[in-house]
Amino acid sequence: MAKSPIDKLLFKHPHLTHSTDVKVISHIQRAKNDWLINTIMIENVTVAFKFKRKNRYMDLTGSLVNLTYYPTIETVAGFDIEIMKVVRIKKA
Repeated sequence: MAKSPIDKLLFKHPHLTHSTDVKVISHIQRAKNDWLINTIMIENVTVAFKFKRKNRYMDLTGSLVNLTYYPTIETVAGFDIEIMKVVRIKKA
């Protein structure tokens, strides 16, 4: 049986996590240089999920999405904050 693209990605990069059908409760887009930084919050999760795009992304608030991500640390005002860096996002 052939592996799906997600299975191949997770096998190649074991630090990645894949979540399916998670509900977005907040979606913010802000410009930074030539990129738009997207930050989403997921229902029942206290960590922010971030990804960037060159163009505006559809508003995901209230949508179910499938995410592939890995944990990382971001320093804000001298404090280390855990975030999830999204490498793949699709509406469910």
